[in-house]
Amino acid sequence: MTVMATKFTPEVLLSAPRRSAAVPNPAGTLALFTVSQYSFETHSKDYAIKVLDIKSRHSTQLFDDPAYTEPTWVSETEFVFLKNGDSTTSLMAADATKPGSDPYEVSSFSATVSNIKVKDIGNGTVAFACTAPTTADGAMLNAADEKKPHSSAQVYTELFVRHWDAYVSKNKQGLFYGALKKVDGSFKLQDLGLVNALAGTRLECPVPPFGDASDYDVGKEGIVFVSKDPDLNPALWTKTDLYYVPLRSFTEAKAPLPQVVKTGKLQGYTGAPTFSHDGTKVAFKRMRSRQYESDKWRLLLLPDIKDLSNVQEFYETKDGEGAWDARPEGVAWSNDDRELYVTAEKDGRQVLYKLPSSPLEAKELPQPLTSDGAVGDFRNLSQSRADGRLFVTSTSLVDNSSYSIIDPESKEIGLVSSSSKEGKSFGLTRRQFDEFWFKGAGDYDCHALVMKPSNFDPSKKYPLAFLIHGGPQGAWGDSWSTRWNPAIFAEQGYVAVMPNPTGSTGYGQALTDAIAQDWGGRPYNDLENCFEHIADNLPYVDTTNAVALGASYGGYMINWIQGHPLGRKFKALVCHDGIFSTMNCWATEELFFPMHDMGGALWENREGYARWDPSASVGEWATPQLVIHSELDYRLSISEGLSAFNALQTRGVPSRFLMFPDENHWVLKPENSLVWHKEVLGWINRWTGLDTTGLSEEAEKVTLG
Repeated sequence: MTVMATKFTPEVLLSAPRRSAAVPNPAGTLALFTVSQYSFETHSKDYAIKVLDIKSRHSTQLFDDPAYTEPTWVSETEFVFLKNGDSTTSLMAADATKPGSDPYEVSSFSATVSNIKVKDIGNGTVAFACTAPTTADGAMLNAADEKKPHSSAQVYTELFVRHWDAYVSKNKQGLFYGALKKVDGSFKLQDLGLVNALAGTRLECPVPPFGDASDYDVGKEGIVFVSKDPDLNPALWTKTDLYYVPLRSFTEAKAPLPQVVKTGKLQGYTGAPTFSHDGTKVAFKRMRSRQYESDKWRLLLLPDIKDLSNVQEFYETKDGEGAWDARPEGVAWSNDDRELYVTAEKDGRQVLYKLPSSPLEAKELPQPLTSDGAVGDFRNLSQSRADGRLFVTSTSLVDNSSYSIIDPESKEIGLVSSSSKEGKSFGLTRRQFDEFWFKGAGDYDCHALVMKPSNFDPSKKYPLAFLIHGGPQGAWGDSWSTRWNPAIFAEQGYVAVMPNPTGSTGYGQALTDAIAQDWGGRPYNDLENCFEHIADNLPYVDTTNAVALGASYGGYMINWIQGHPLGRKFKALVCHDGIFSTMNCWATEELFFPMHDMGGALWENREGYARWDPSASVGEWATPQLVIHSELDYRLSISEGLSAFNALQTRGVPSRFLMFPDENHWVLKPENSLVWHKEVLGWINRWTGLDTTGLSEEAEKVTLG
């Protein structure tokens, strides 16, 4: 699974191998990972489980069956994984040092199992946990046993009706545990089988729609997990709590009732619960607000798992804001449990930090261990207390996957493996990357990232691709993407500029919070300032030949720009899954979002919704625009895209509508994604005069109705 390209095209992006995070074994000598690759020639996907020899940097394929997923170490050489069937799942085991040998079945389940975790708890026992859909009584759900109704009708009496890209069913996710032991040289699941730790409760883990194995952890003293507060409607409130289920043998026939961890005034989202190696402490993160999905994460410590009322906050201040103005994401413990490693956004990077594991000792703010790229997965290289090194999976704007070893003491970083040879396989280099700061609309500065063509010549002028991020509480970063990849635009001949205006994350919580109830105000003015900064300070950019593109909130801003002066400075616009009218926000599913960002319910603050409504200025729309929307986008109903296209067509503005009936808020299927890229590039190239060969079939045509 390799790729070598002289030009980075959509086909290269979408057919490049995609590696998972690599997970080292307890000895720190081998690492398991998966890799998939799509072929536009055969219209099929290859998949493999591989093992990396960390010292030699050589990887070996173990299996190529796409039904094999989630390889997880259970010893220094052995690992378990899932074999997925139509409505069944088998837990399999194999030896990573014996490629070509057949795996054996540990156990099988009449359900769709996922998110597996294991933990050696001593006495030859390996605790095992996983998640699976359940029936009303908490048993694993076998989809094949469900009765098929004669009608497709569904009746709802409470929220949610639908969530992300599916209509909500009555089936919930359960969190199951069991114990593995070796019998005659093979791992076996103990006779009790798997027990649902959530049976008889109204709790669910992982938290839909994006919850995964990071929503829970397994330790020597039991399981900690995150679940929505069952007494609050999940469509209206973000509150999720941390719960603890005490277990000693993981063969308990009935789990003790989950116990909630008390966190005082912090009542919002909870995430990343992580046991210390000795199993007595838990680090996790939590937000304060119960109705704001982008509130600042606070890093917390439960110093004694047996005292759930004693939770300590890192960098706590009397005003409740916290001394560390960052948003911690992932969490890991050092081997001796004396330090924590945490990732957080900073100035367009996802940085790895180090700090003492006790809030009482964390006097100084965390120290960064990295400065570029985006750290994703990170964990101890080995389980030896004498080895403090970390094994890190990361990406950048030019590299789609790299594995490195970091020494937290010296901060030395040693590259072990790069899927793209640090971008060379794509024809990309770090020389293409740049950045600048510009004056915001108030007393603050904003940051922007820049991606130049690989054949960049500073004496020439290049058209501008002005990319506006979604969220709106989000940010462009030095990270890889297969959906919005700035290098794709740069290799077409654009200078791609990615501003992070008001609402962006990674620049302090005040900038993030300031977009609420001001969607078309400060952020729009910041973008105007950024455009002027480019015109005045980047002589190699031709701002008279510019296009702007955005998705989600970025799509909203494209529609807002259409009706305002900045819209006349672009040759063409692209709006993906944008908002046509803020008055329609109550067609979304997570209603806590408009209630926070628009200042209450629609009937409580109708003026607030109307103030930033793009459709109110539709009479000014004049710039050619491509509109993209998908039928399964339940965040922003497809009616938003249709409304924008209908308005453009009725006004006689050159426009085009691209629709996917089988995609959600994101376009994920390779064949659909290729069409998306060709349509987008064909559209903007048509208006800027760049080459349209091989792009949209009708790139030379303009739809006028």
